[in-house]
Amino acid sequence: MNFDPRYSNRNFASVGTRPIRPDGVDKVTGRARYGADFNMAGQLVGRVLRSPHAHAKIRKIDTSKAEALPGVKAVITAADLPDLTDGDAAMYDILDNCMARTKALYDGHAVAAVAAIDAHTARQALKLIVVDYEVLPHVTDVDEAMQHHAPLINDTVFTEGLEEKPAKPSNVTKRSQFGHGDVHQGFGHADFIVERSFKTEQTHQGYIEPHACVANVSSDGTADLWVCTQGHFVYRQHCAQLLGMEASKLRVTSSEIGGGFGGKTHVWAEPVALALSRKAGRPVKLVMTRDEVFRASGPTSATSIDVKIGARKDGTITAAEATLRYTSGPYAGTWAEIGAMTAFACYKLDNVKTVGFEVLVNRPKTAAYRAPSAPMAAFAVESTVDELAKELGMDPVEFRIKNAAQEGTRSSYGPVYGPIGIGPTLEAVKNHAHMKAPLKANQGRGMACGFWFNFGGQTCTDLNIGMDGSVSLAVGTVDVGGSRASLSLVAAEELGIAYEQVKAIVADTSSLGYNDMTDGSRGTFSSSMATISAARNAIKILRERAAQMWDISVDDVVWEQGHAVAKGEKHGNLGKLSLKEIAAKSGTTGGPIAGHSELVADGAGVSFATHICDVEVDPETGATRVIRYTVVQDAGKAVHPTYVEGQYQGGAAQGIGWALNEEYIYGKDGRLQNAGFLDYRIPVCSDLPMIDTMILEIPNPNHPYGVRGVGETSIVPPLAAIANAVSNAAGVRMTHIPMSPPRILAAIEAEREG
Repeated sequence: MNFDPRYSNRNFASVGTRPIRPDGVDKVTGRARYGADFNMAGQLVGRVLRSPHAHAKIRKIDTSKAEALPGVKAVITAADLPDLTDGDAAMYDILDNCMARTKALYDGHAVAAVAAIDAHTARQALKLIVVDYEVLPHVTDVDEAMQHHAPLINDTVFTEGLEEKPAKPSNVTKRSQFGHGDVHQGFGHADFIVERSFKTEQTHQGYIEPHACVANVSSDGTADLWVCTQGHFVYRQHCAQLLGMEASKLRVTSSEIGGGFGGKTHVWAEPVALALSRKAGRPVKLVMTRDEVFRASGPTSATSIDVKIGARKDGTITAAEATLRYTSGPYAGTWAEIGAMTAFACYKLDNVKTVGFEVLVNRPKTAAYRAPSAPMAAFAVESTVDELAKELGMDPVEFRIKNAAQEGTRSSYGPVYGPIGIGPTLEAVKNHAHMKAPLKANQGRGMACGFWFNFGGQTCTDLNIGMDGSVSLAVGTVDVGGSRASLSLVAAEELGIAYEQVKAIVADTSSLGYNDMTDGSRGTFSSSMATISAARNAIKILRERAAQMWDISVDDVVWEQGHAVAKGEKHGNLGKLSLKEIAAKSGTTGGPIAGHSELVADGAGVSFATHICDVEVDPETGATRVIRYTVVQDAGKAVHPTYVEGQYQGGAAQGIGWALNEEYIYGKDGRLQNAGFLDYRIPVCSDLPMIDTMILEIPNPNHPYGVRGVGETSIVPPLAAIANAVSNAAGVRMTHIPMSPPRILAAIEAEREG
């Protein structure tokens, strides 16, 4: 059946309501099973030995004493994970990150692993492994890593994206450029120009659940992996390739996920657990400690960004330029490229240029964090926009409204926009009561805009109708933000039945066709599209069964509000048949009734948000308190408004932590100094105000219900909105994130002395 994904304006019965989440009871009562809650008979405990050095050559690893320890069933090194990547550089980087081969590239890099009968024995075994290191010079700062005299992390890396291949290797893996027009000419037409440099420090997603998995490789070559992940199909592909297995022989089951935010889109310990199980011949459970999560799983990039924007006296931006330098850990990434794409995406610009540099450093492999790379770029750009508005004597909201992108605008990164929500969010902020509320002494207000692409991708869904009229919806997108409730609402909407009749589950990799990772805000967008398609396929069968029960042509049967209805005067005496009535007879009319869908969900629709923030700054200590916060964002269509509001609030909360407190702190020895929640401080309830939300709905023309992804855009504006508020409160422009009390106090004192 051909599926039409175009938006069709319709009235909704289920979509847009706020039912209780289906996983809520299990989670609050402790019955939900997370990564570390699964156990198998005879399982062993896995533990990983990690490098204490930021950069070191591995001369030799002696595992003999560990192997001889009673209770140790397997010890592995890189030799047990041979290179089977067949020249795939990206896969080789994943392999090397899972288990260091010739060099340890950061503090915490895995160099060996053991599987033992209990945790005590495993820890003892790690102490018996002797590693002979040759300590090498290291670099952890993005700007220092770009210097010609910086320690070289990988001598096979030559900068890509240049006109000619450079003669020497460097820590810069790639140069990316986006834009159009002539910025030099544009700046020549400007009456005012503001040019600033900014830095952001590395942060972690801060998920409460550490990485955990149980791996079991059987003697016949089949294997099972239970794991907390954002994409079990991708984990299957990666793990199978790294271990030389057929993907069809590896079944991966996703557990409930205790937070991911992009950090659980990469394999870290899973191939190690599988290799240990294969060698030991028994299941292996491997759970990271909090220290390991910080030291050896993927944080964000640290950045250094230069921004230059010019405008005429009437407030029209004539040119905008940015140079962005992003760390990617010791392996190549695309983080600066994404930052360069998103930096000026909110604005209508005739002359714009962004250049991004991917930079290797001796830090953990960088991973996604909720709209990866965009918050840092927005911080730099939106701070400069605010300062330019001040130079012009314009209200910062009016300045943005004048220059905001709109339908038909050529974006700064290339495509021409369709219907978008940046203008409506700005108008809503302009008229919001928050913008008109009075401020007290030492308080400041800031606002900022943010953008995210959103993503669709490969999606597969099964919808099965039971003989009792219940509906089982099997999806392959991991539920990281409430998608099971949203997808149940969508199925109920299409079928015309009650939400309570639908139960959504996340199927394992052996039960459903391939699904892309739950990232890019694709979960509800892509799976709702597939759910609509599957439901419509099921409705076709329901109509056929009703026609059979009535002994009439299927062309005379329509589906209305959960019932088959015979149309036409000649069938006026047939009445209606409910889904439940048709399902009850399915055994005698042709068997089970189901709908299936596999599609590539294109046209995800870009997303925009504008945030308002009020802060209070103590000028004597630099301490900051967020006193009010408002999120205005376009959702396309809010399938489950409570979940949408939760996504908005969650992004803002994480942004507040990032802006004010959170950062990786490395010592001169290149070792992480705050690998735990006592020293790496994420916001707690007492740090946060009530976060107000306003949902706008500008339909996405490429989805039947108009849905856009919402989960990531909400973390893009906070860094800039808070920085603008702090700068207004403190009377000095803040250019370094996080704006911790010492940094704020130093800036205030420098301004007084300057």
